[in-house]
Amino acid sequence: MPATAHQPSTDKHPLWLHRCLQHLSVWALATGLTLICSGATYAADHTWQQCAATSDNQARLACFDSWAQQQQPLTPPPATAWTAPPASANAQPAPTLQQAANAPMAVADVAGQGLQSTNGGCRDPRYSEVSRFFELEPGTDCGTFSLRGYRPMSVSLTTADHVNEQPSTPGKPASTSEPYQKQEMRIQLSARTKLASGLLTDSSSGLKDSLWVGYTQQSYWQVFNADISRPFRTTDHEPEIFYIYPTTAQLPFGWRWRYSGVGLAHQSNGQSDPLSRSWNRWYVLTGAELDNRWQVHAKLWQRIKESPNNDDNPGIQDDIGRGELKLGWNVNQHNYLGLTARGSLGKGRGSGRIEWLRTLGEGWNGGKSNLRLHVQLFSGYGDSLIDYNYKRTMFSVGLSLLDF
Repeated sequence: MPATAHQPSTDKHPLWLHRCLQHLSVWALATGLTLICSGATYAADHTWQQCAATSDNQARLACFDSWAQQQQPLTPPPATAWTAPPASANAQPAPTLQQAANAPMAVADVAGQGLQSTNGGCRDPRYSEVSRFFELEPGTDCGTFSLRGYRPMSVSLTTADHVNEQPSTPGKPASTSEPYQKQEMRIQLSARTKLASGLLTDSSSGLKDSLWVGYTQQSYWQVFNADISRPFRTTDHEPEIFYIYPTTAQLPFGWRWRYSGVGLAHQSNGQSDPLSRSWNRWYVLTGAELDNRWQVHAKLWQRIKESPNNDDNPGIQDDIGRGELKLGWNVNQHNYLGLTARGSLGKGRGSGRIEWLRTLGEGWNGGKSNLRLHVQLFSGYGDSLIDYNYKRTMFSVGLSLLDF
């Protein structure tokens, strides 16, 4: 008779026993699968060992081929939150270590696109000296209002064929003659700072123009002349302001036109009549380079006229010259030769200067030191303002600091 809802169950096993049997079955199934997989793995692992134990070469090779065909490629794990995102279609692959090691340290790239600074800005040796000196590219920028060297800061011992003991100008001779010695010391201090940059250049051009102010002081000291209490024979002061515009035009024979500019300078010796010397001039300048080995710098100036009553040195532009041309040659990492010529066309005056600079020591970052042994030979007019109309030949040896 069928059981009713109130009829007790005829099942002989309690409910807890059913649940234990179910768990036991699942565990047995999982254990069996594990044993099967382990056995297969064990068999697969022993297959290659059996192949290796085969003495016949052809049989061993055939065994390994059969074993390799039975292997299944590993399935990569699913991506997680730590998986790197796929590279975009426009992304450039990262260079290998070998490619990075072989990458050249270029001075500047094509079409004037400058490198980005990673090693000291205006002291970054990857750039040419001309580019670092005038900070022509973003990678050579050392910011505004930072103090930088301008002309060489030097201390030299000098000797000359003669010395101007009684300086004079037309109508204003010195009242007395001084027993100056031909041997003396020359001291030159020079510094500049950048007031602004990027005034006219486009930021996408890879070039930067700049506005500068500079100051140079040059003194001749009769340090060996104890008879007249070792005086300073003369000291010249020259403040100036100038603007530099960068260029990258290609010139014949591999030269590159790097900059041009305009400036205004005042030069005086701070003396009173009859030793007073001063003049004002505006100038234009330009420069080019070849492979960071050769440099050419040119400057032309025009004197700002003064009244005859205020002119302390009439005709100075005819004696010193109306322009200069400077040729520089980096012979190697340690030696530099320079030649500077000043003159006035048709006047037959001016000057010439040849100099050799030898690098001493190593720089703080392993680069080129700023300290130089400086040897110079000068002949002509205007080595100092007091001698603007006095010709002499002078030889000097000393030490100089250069800021590039």
